[in-house]
Amino acid sequence: MQILLIHQYFLEDDAGGGSRWNEMARFWVKEGHLVTVIAGDVHYMSEKPGNNDGRRFWMNESSDGIRVIRCKTSGRYHRGFWGRLWGYISFAWMAAYAGISFANANYDRIIVTSPPLLVGIPGVLLSKWKGVPLVLEIRDLWPESAIEMGLLRNKWLINLSYKFEKYLYRRAKLINVLTPAFRERLVRDKGVVPGKIIMIPNAADFRWSEQALHSVCTNGLRGKLGLEGKFVIIYVGAHGVANDLMQLVEAGTLLRGTNAHFLLIGDGMQKRMLIEEVHSRRLTNISFLAPVSKEQIFEYILMADVGVAVLKKAAIFKTVYSNKTFDYFSCKKPVLMAIDGISRDLVEQAEAGMFAEPENPADLADKIEIYMKDRALLAKHGENGYRFVHQHFDREKLAKYFLEYIENQLEVTRESAIFDD
Repeated sequence: MQILLIHQYFLEDDAGGGSRWNEMARFWVKEGHLVTVIAGDVHYMSEKPGNNDGRRFWMNESSDGIRVIRCKTSGRYHRGFWGRLWGYISFAWMAAYAGISFANANYDRIIVTSPPLLVGIPGVLLSKWKGVPLVLEIRDLWPESAIEMGLLRNKWLINLSYKFEKYLYRRAKLINVLTPAFRERLVRDKGVVPGKIIMIPNAADFRWSEQALHSVCTNGLRGKLGLEGKFVIIYVGAHGVANDLMQLVEAGTLLRGTNAHFLLIGDGMQKRMLIEEVHSRRLTNISFLAPVSKEQIFEYILMADVGVAVLKKAAIFKTVYSNKTFDYFSCKKPVLMAIDGISRDLVEQAEAGMFAEPENPADLADKIEIYMKDRALLAKHGENGYRFVHQHFDREKLAKYFLEYIENQLEVTRESAIFDD
């Protein structure tokens, strides 16, 4: 098959950040399929400008054989709500133009992955233009997430977002959700036909974790970072409003004087504020690193004692899986889960970590001290998580299932992909 993926935040090769679609597309190419990605040039965590040399579009092939068409998008993405909205709008129209002008193959499937919701615009346009079935992936429920976080307040924009969301659900031939809670919400609250929905969740990248587990390169990391003799709690991911990493700063303040040390790796809109807060409190048990490559991040996780997953206390986040949970599990690290809902259920079902109440730094600090005093429990939970993801969340297996769904459930003619709305 020839597959076109529209993903505003697609990252290539050694770029730090999410790797769901890097691994999914890599597997599909290995299976003999052709994958083209239309992506933006702005990293969702970093304010560094894209390397476009002034071009509006440029093409390259990743080391895994994935063809990538990059679009220049607004440089205001990290400048508040309106800057981000303009980033979404600019990508939507540039991606549509790129799809018409540069993605000239006779694609068999078009996949769009949201958020942002506006990636549905080029998806719908190109699906109609090329007469190809549209597959919609929901990585997060929009616009609910933006509304509950207080980022989307304009009533006109909220109403427009809900209408467009409803249209997308109707227009898509197949909808993939990342959690069972998303599936329930789509059926119960949004009237989506259950038979249209599949679930291919996030998962563990054993290609990298197994390499790190059998390597000796992590031995020097603690010394290099000045963490010898410390109990290291690692956080990997975005430093944004939704992540509410002040919870970790507060927990670090409570654990000052112990050998607990928080290591935060990543970037985002609130990172500078967090660093300034740590300095103002004169905390020496919290340190920050810039994003590192996907391969390297597993070396850092393996060096740590425990991984932490945290989000702001909001009802919408009870429906999400914490992505980095799977990476922690694959490195035999237990998870301190400061997210309620299905992420908590996942950790408790696996018996691979402990739940700490969101926005309750004292509870988080207490759970850390339990692990610090009980190394046997720490090791047991780490092994439990490793076995659990091997059984249920192997990304290569899930990539195969996804491929089978879009091959077998969308056996339609190109003409029948176009229908009256």
